[in-house]
Amino acid sequence: MKNCLLSGLTKWIIRGSSSCCLAILVACTPAKVQLNVVPLPNDMEIKTGFFEVDSAQFANESMDKFITCRIDSAFNRDLGEEGYNLSVSSGTIRLNACTEKGAFYGKQTLKQLLSSRGIPCVEIKDAPRFSYRGLHIDVSRHFFPKEEIIKLLDEMAYYKLNKFHFHLTDNGGWRIQIDKYPRLTSMGAFRTQCEWVEWWDKKDRTYLPEGTPNAYGGYYTKEDIREILAHAEKLHIEVIPEIEMPAHSNAALASYPLLACPVVDKYIGVLPGLGGAHADIIYCAGNDSVYTFLEGVIDKIVDLFPSRYIHLGGDEAWKVNWKKCPRCQARMKAEGLKNEEDLQGYFMARMARYVQSKGREVMGWDELTNTDIPEDAIIFGWQGRGQAALKAAKLGHRFVMTPALILYLIRYQGPQWFEPLTYFGNNTLKDVYDYEPVQKEWSPAVEKLLMGVQASLWTEFCNKPEDVDYLLFPRLSALAEGAWTQTDRKDWQTYLKAMDRFNEHIAAKGIVYARSMYNIQHTVTPVDGQLQVKLECVRPDVQIHYTTDGKEPDLQSALYSEPLRLTTSKTVKAATFANGEQIGKTLVLPVEWNKATAKPILGSNTEKLKLLVNGVRGSLKQTDFEWCSWMNNDTISFTVDLQKKEEIHTVTLGCITVYGMAVHKPACIRVAVSDNNRNFRLAGELHYSQKEIFREGSYVDNCSFALDNVQARYVRITLCGAGLCPENHVRPGQEARPFLDELIIE
Repeated sequence: MKNCLLSGLTKWIIRGSSSCCLAILVACTPAKVQLNVVPLPNDMEIKTGFFEVDSAQFANESMDKFITCRIDSAFNRDLGEEGYNLSVSSGTIRLNACTEKGAFYGKQTLKQLLSSRGIPCVEIKDAPRFSYRGLHIDVSRHFFPKEEIIKLLDEMAYYKLNKFHFHLTDNGGWRIQIDKYPRLTSMGAFRTQCEWVEWWDKKDRTYLPEGTPNAYGGYYTKEDIREILAHAEKLHIEVIPEIEMPAHSNAALASYPLLACPVVDKYIGVLPGLGGAHADIIYCAGNDSVYTFLEGVIDKIVDLFPSRYIHLGGDEAWKVNWKKCPRCQARMKAEGLKNEEDLQGYFMARMARYVQSKGREVMGWDELTNTDIPEDAIIFGWQGRGQAALKAAKLGHRFVMTPALILYLIRYQGPQWFEPLTYFGNNTLKDVYDYEPVQKEWSPAVEKLLMGVQASLWTEFCNKPEDVDYLLFPRLSALAEGAWTQTDRKDWQTYLKAMDRFNEHIAAKGIVYARSMYNIQHTVTPVDGQLQVKLECVRPDVQIHYTTDGKEPDLQSALYSEPLRLTTSKTVKAATFANGEQIGKTLVLPVEWNKATAKPILGSNTEKLKLLVNGVRGSLKQTDFEWCSWMNNDTISFTVDLQKKEEIHTVTLGCITVYGMAVHKPACIRVAVSDNNRNFRLAGELHYSQKEIFREGSYVDNCSFALDNVQARYVRITLCGAGLCPENHVRPGQEARPFLDELIIE
């Protein structure tokens, strides 16, 4: 990448081809060569010299003609089936491995080592840290054409990832042809809206028959699946199919409504399908026809997929209809089950036994730990930091870590002011790179049951292939290094150089990757009556230049070295620079001063409350670190100390609504004032109706109070929570959360 820094006597040498763009950082001093390989090999000795070969010839022709390759099951058994030895001298390239897999990974390393000077002389002894190195892709909410899946498999192989978790069914659409149940694809694979947020959050949720003009969706035929699997096999990638149950099943139930509980009365018919709020509509656990149906689906999955594993889902099952369903209640009584959680345990165990009867192993999400876990099931830890998987591990179950807080790649990957809309907070390249799944408090027995790690991409905010690429790259490379390279071998700066080269590789293939790592994250904090403005970038190899006079920053602008201190309204503009040019987007940060700015704020969790007086308004992204939020919010109260008696004309409080995340304004807001912080008098009050509170969409309201002839030193804000989201909400029964940004007193 032309924007990367040059340092000392080093220079970048790049060569590409139609199949790949291969890179190495080569020092001018022959004895000093730094290899840009992702993931970094676990044992590597760099030597002097090169195996000279024309890079284009090596890339375009079969590299096997240049390599002496030996595959012997008796060779270096300690390296395992995926390990390899690579020895490059000026005259030979020798690659030794126990299996074809190991040889394949050795060749991936060779591809990355190739430069215009050839291949550097090196001795590598390498094997992966984890046997499970996975990527999960949700093709239900956003349908990927077959060609896109194949493209992703190619990039996975380049990173030495070996498990492709194929999320084929969910509420967004059924994506695999099942001959026995043709309506799954003729009815359940197409919908009215491409954009998931429009379709789901706004409660359209209408499925359309195949062939309907302008219908969005699609599915994989048996031939498509076989083509994907054949390509994956060549790349030594195991494709693990997932068939969701008992929840995330709306597409199947729109196609076959009788598989839902008989108490469900929300259907408006198979045509146009499901309407309204239907996350609570799941397979009926008391209906034997459901198990017959799912067994028929599993039969086809087993027939198509050679994978050792089949993932059965098991997550986020709302059991409101099971509680009312006579069939489900009868099943609980017949099986001696205590509650609906145990009924799900029965459901999953029954389906697990069927999968196991076909000679396959069962995988599921960590909600399976809420009751008896199906025998020998492998648990995927996703909630929070994946702690629920440890519950399974202590019972002897193998597990895979894919914690939502770190490895869900749908989260924002950089400063949110610059990012396209998604949700759930930040998950930067550095966050992914630094993730260490093995915790110090784990016992050796638990650690031994960890199979590996997985990045998971859900596609609620993906409407085209470029959206998927943007969220995956370059974070997938960080996951790959953590999955393959031993922790003590990892080095952030070495990785960045190698990742830069890989970014050129994927850019040459038309893949749109995120440059979020070059953007600036700001933090503005009140300190001693001033505002401290901190500017940060996850890249250690860039400079930040800034202005406060309205001009655009350039190389002649002030160099940021320590936090700025502001005492008046200013607009800070800043950007990152390297190699003589701007490489990140310009941060435009308006900091506005009012009577409350930088003043002491009193209440519980004062550090959080400082966001209300830091002079910065929040964006339409409620997790952009400028919004102050509460979970248990029956009553919220805080007080700002103006430090002297002031005339107060208006009080304004910013409040954001994000309907899909149950973020709403409070039921009421009260303003009270005092001269002594003891005796307060009511100065203003606002009340909001249920219709006003639970209005759909994403927007910011300024809740303003006009005060007449008010003088006071202390201003107290009290909020009453809105309570639970109503039945017709996208998150019925979940507590509505208030998010506030700036307290403005004028």
